Amino acid sequence: MTGMGQIAAGVGAMCAGAAAWMTGGPSTTARRARLLFTGAGEASGSGPPPWTRACARARRLPAEWWSVAVGMAIALLGASVLPLLAGAGGVPLLRRVRLAREARLARERRGEAVIALCGALAGEVRAGHQPGEALLRVARDCGGLGDARATVLAAARFGGDVPRALADLARQPGAGGLSGLAACWRVAVDRGAGLASGLDRLEAALRAERDQRADLRAQLAGARSTAVLLAGLPVLGLLLGTGLGAHPLHVLLHTGAGLACLVLGGVLEGAGLWWALRIVRGAEAA
Repeated sequence: MTGMGQIAAGVGAMCAGAAAWMTGGPSTTARRARLLFTGAGEASGSGPPPWTRACARARRLPAEWWSVAVGMAIALLGASVLPLLAGAGGVPLLRRVRLAREARLARERRGEAVIALCGALAGEVRAGHQPGEALLRVARDCGGLGDARATVLAAARFGGDVPRALADLARQPGAGGLSGLAACWRVAVDRGAGLASGLDRLEAALRAERDQRADLRAQLAGARSTAVLLAGLPVLGLLLGTGLGAHPLHVLLHTGAGLACLVLGGVLEGAGLWWALRIVRGAEAA
């Protein structure tokens, strides 16, 4: 019990140090010096209170670092360092999930920008503008494609190879519709075909594909939510056991059989969640 008390004391010291850093920050001396020389002080009521600064610092942290906070809280409750180590180990996994979500959102924004570009370009061409001039007018306002659209703008302004620039830009995730725009542009320039009608058909096709993906994602949302809910049932069981006075954290973290059950259950839980989400992702990709 003395060893467990030392572990709990060490974890408590880590929590106190983290709280002191969040409220005071690494540059507390420099901040106090600035307040002294500028004639403003904490006692005068200027500046935000410490808890406000702590909340601001916490909001700036990436979401995956909350895994360490949760592991620290469970380590304090269970008087064991294992939850803290598990929380630290979950940071790379949660970071990967966050980056994948951000990449998916960026891909969707590019797709929406391509659809808007096709519709606006068709309207400009119908209004009587030349294709190059129309592309210059609409591409400047198309911020969803990022800075890579500069090559397309340069090709349209100086008479370069616009279809090739569009094809290069289409290699970005979510911007695949620009390859269809490049084909329409090439056909319109080489054979004199109507660019506006081709852009209308391309926009309609891209919108139909986007709506199909959205409908499929909505249909799979129930399966994904069910998988996540089933993955959270062990946590509910621990809460129920704690409420009944069974002390499940002590059994899992301080007995040999409990540690074996914890490791085996964690492996099975992770494998089941990975398999269920893999099935959902496979259906979305198909």
